[in-house]
Amino acid sequence: MNWREKVLDFDHIGERGEDFRGLVFDIQKFAIHDGGGIRTLVFLKGCPLQCHWCSNPESLSAKPEVIFVSNNCIACNKCVDICAAGALRQPDATQSGLIIDRNLCTLCGQCAKFCYAGAINIIGRYLSVPELMKIIERDRKFYDQSNGGVTFSGGEPTAQPEFLLAALAEARRRGIHTAIETSSFVARDIFVSILQNVDLVLTDIKHMDDAEHKRLTGVSNQLILDNLLTISRLGIPLRIRLPLIPGLNDSAQNLEETADFVQQLKTLQSLDILPYHRLGEMKWRQLGMEYQLSGLAPNTELEVDRIGRLFTERGITVSIGG
Repeated sequence: MNWREKVLDFDHIGERGEDFRGLVFDIQKFAIHDGGGIRTLVFLKGCPLQCHWCSNPESLSAKPEVIFVSNNCIACNKCVDICAAGALRQPDATQSGLIIDRNLCTLCGQCAKFCYAGAINIIGRYLSVPELMKIIERDRKFYDQSNGGVTFSGGEPTAQPEFLLAALAEARRRGIHTAIETSSFVARDIFVSILQNVDLVLTDIKHMDDAEHKRLTGVSNQLILDNLLTISRLGIPLRIRLPLIPGLNDSAQNLEETADFVQQLKTLQSLDILPYHRLGEMKWRQLGMEYQLSGLAPNTELEVDRIGRLFTERGITVSIGG
C-alpha cells in the first residue's frame, strides 16, 4: 500500500507530532524566494513525479541514498576498506570514479564517516517534529521582522503526509507562517487536510496537455489541475510556478492554455516564471543516474521577457526567477 492509498487519521495528528519522523534531505536558512520574507526551507525526500529537468534529483527517492562527488575523491580506498557490504570498489582500467553497487549498499553510513575528503555522503536524515521545530525556531526573530516563516518543499512534501501535517500544525500552533512548495499531485482528501494548516501554496504547472505531462513527469496532470482549483476555492493564497523548459513546454499553445487556466484561480498572487537551468545536472551523475536533457540550452532573456508579457497582457502578475 503506498502513501496515496493510505487512510490517514488526521483528527489528532497535530497533537501527536512527536510520534512522527520525516526524511529530510536539506534545510536552507535565510531563503527569500519561497513564500515571502526570510524563511527556513525544509526539503522532504520522495516524489511521485520524475521530471526530466529536476534540479534536485536527490529528492526523488523516498529513502536515504549515497551520493559520490568524484572531484573530491583522493582515491585513498578508506571507503572501500570499511564497506562491510562490499558495495564499493575502485574502477578498473576501463572505468573511472568510485564504483558503487547501490543494490548491495545498506546505507550504514560508514563510508561517509571515514571519507575526510567529503567525496561520499548519505543524503537524507530522519527528524522528529520536535527536532525539526528546534531548528526552525532558531530563526524566529527573522520571521517576525520580515513576515517570513517556514516553507516545506521537496521532492514532494505531501509524499510524507503524516509528518508534513504534524509539522505544519505545530508551526501554526507556534504562530509561524507556513507555506508548501508542491506539485499538487496528491489525493484530494489528504491535500485538503494538509491545506487546513497552510498559509500559502506555491505549485507548478508543468504542462497543460495531459499526454505531454505524463511523458515529461510520469504522471497525469488531471489531479494536479483539480487540486489547484480546490486551493482557490478554499481561499488559500496561491503562487503558480512555470518551469520554462525549451522545446518541451514553451510553445505558444501551451502558454496560452496555461494563461487561460491560471485566470480561473481567484486567490492567485503571481505567476513565477522559472527559466531552465542545468545546475542540477551534475547531481544526477553523482547519484549514478542519467540526466535526460544534457546539452539543452536555456531560453534567452528576450524569449523569457516575451513569454512574461504574454501573461501580463492578460492581467496576470508575473515574476521571473521565483
